[in-house]
Amino acid sequence: MPGTIAITPIRGIKLVEPGDDLASLLLEGLAASGLDLEGGDIVAVAQKIVSKAEGRQVDLATVEASADACRLAAETDKDPRLVQLILDESTEVVRKKPGVLIVRHRLGLVGAHAGVDQSNVDHGAGASALLLPEDPDASARQIRAALAKATGHRIGVLITDSANRPWRLGTVGIAIGAAGIGVLDDQRGGNDLYGRELKVTLINCADSLASAATLAMGETTERTPAALIRGFDTDESGQSAAAIPRPQEEDLFR
Repeated sequence: MPGTIAITPIRGIKLVEPGDDLASLLLEGLAASGLDLEGGDIVAVAQKIVSKAEGRQVDLATVEASADACRLAAETDKDPRLVQLILDESTEVVRKKPGVLIVRHRLGLVGAHAGVDQSNVDHGAGASALLLPEDPDASARQIRAALAKATGHRIGVLITDSANRPWRLGTVGIAIGAAGIGVLDDQRGGNDLYGRELKVTLINCADSLASAATLAMGETTERTPAALIRGFDTDESGQSAAAIPRPQEEDLFR
C-alpha cells in the first residue's frame, strides 16, 4: 500500500496541435518544472491534449445532422451538428432534457454529451468540437512506452477527464485511460479490522488518483494539462481503464 502521495503540476507544456509528440512535450514540461521522472512515478495527462494530438477535433461545418439528431437537438436546445457527433460517439441515449443529454459512450462511459467538448478549443476557423480519444488505454500505453524508452524508468500513465456524478454536484477527475498502474484494488473476500468479511470493497485507485491530479492541474485557464504523481507506485498486471465502467447488467437505474 502507498504511503505519502505527492502530486505536482507539470507546467510549461505548449498548446498542443495535431500530430504533436506528447511524450516529448511531457519531458520538456517536466524539465521546465524542475522535475525528473523516477521509477514508480505516474504521469497524469488531461484527455484534452491527448485528443488534440490525435487529431480528434472536428469542424462542425463538416457535420451533417440526421433527422434523429435534429429531433434530439430540438428537445435539448443544442446544435444539431453537435448532437450528431454525440450520437456518433454513443451506443445509447440514457436521459435527456433541455440543456442536458446523457449517453452511454462506445467506451462504456455514461455521462454528459459523450465527452464531446467545445471548451478550451480554438474556434478561430469556425465552431468545432473535440472528441475523446479513439482508445484512451492505447494512448496511455503509447505514452508510457515512449517515456520509459526516453528515461529507462518503469512509470505509469493515466489519461484523465472530468465527469459529473449522479446525486452529487460538481465535476471530478476520472481515469478514462491507464497503463502501468493498478486500476482496481479488489478487497472482496478479505477481512476488516474486526474480522468481518469484506463483500463489496472494490477500490477504484485510478479514479482516485485522477481526481487528485485534476485538482493539481485545474480545469479552466491554468494551461497545466499534466501532473506528476509520486508515492503510489506502478503495477505490471496489465489492468486498464476499460475495466472501470459498471457492466450494463449491474445498472440498477436503467
